[in-house]
Amino acid sequence: MNGNTTGEESSASDLQSGRLSDFAYSSIKEQLTRGVYKPGHKLPIRTVAEMLNVGATPAREAINRLVFEGALVMVGPKTVIVPHLDLAALYEVTQMRLALEGLATEKGAPCATNAVIDKLLALQEKITLSLNEKRYADALHDNKEFHFTIYRLCEMPHLLSTIEALWLRVGASFHDLYPEFAEAKYGVHNHLAAIEGLVDKDPSAVRAAMENDIRDGYRRLKKAAQERLKRQ
Repeated sequence: MNGNTTGEESSASDLQSGRLSDFAYSSIKEQLTRGVYKPGHKLPIRTVAEMLNVGATPAREAINRLVFEGALVMVGPKTVIVPHLDLAALYEVTQMRLALEGLATEKGAPCATNAVIDKLLALQEKITLSLNEKRYADALHDNKEFHFTIYRLCEMPHLLSTIEALWLRVGASFHDLYPEFAEAKYGVHNHLAAIEGLVDKDPSAVRAAMENDIRDGYRRLKKAAQERLKRQ
């Protein structure tokens, strides 16, 4: 009986550890996609464990998964950082975003209800206020929700998971958008155009607005990447 009890306790412990690892992974992933961390930010295992109130093992497992997925990079035996996207990776991610986010937008746009449009308007008000007050991290947080509120309308889970993987790669780089992107109000204009397309029940117009948002962002991110190369 003692042997069985020990085995059951071990299985329960492994299950709990797995759940904590999944929790840590999901939490860090969400923070990365929302641009909580800037490129170059270090994520020590101990810091992650304390931040999420989990043990070192779940934190380490979560970080290792994100390194495998390319969202984090090992730069030393115990040093993990949020990477900058180089020009080639940025181009690839952008081309995939245009195709997949455009598809999700066009397929989902006809399903937009008045409640969804009201939610987008409220989110855009928050984004605009954050940009005006130079609270760029807050703007990025709500920007992700704005985009995915539209994308989720398509009800295509595999498409959404692929889009999320792309945002996981590029989320931290969105910090390079500012302050130029905020001052020019590129994103604001594109988002309002997308909402107008939803009101008019014009999926093609909504897709065009969201694709313009991606293209405008790419131009700024590309410029920032080129400037980094010159400084190296």
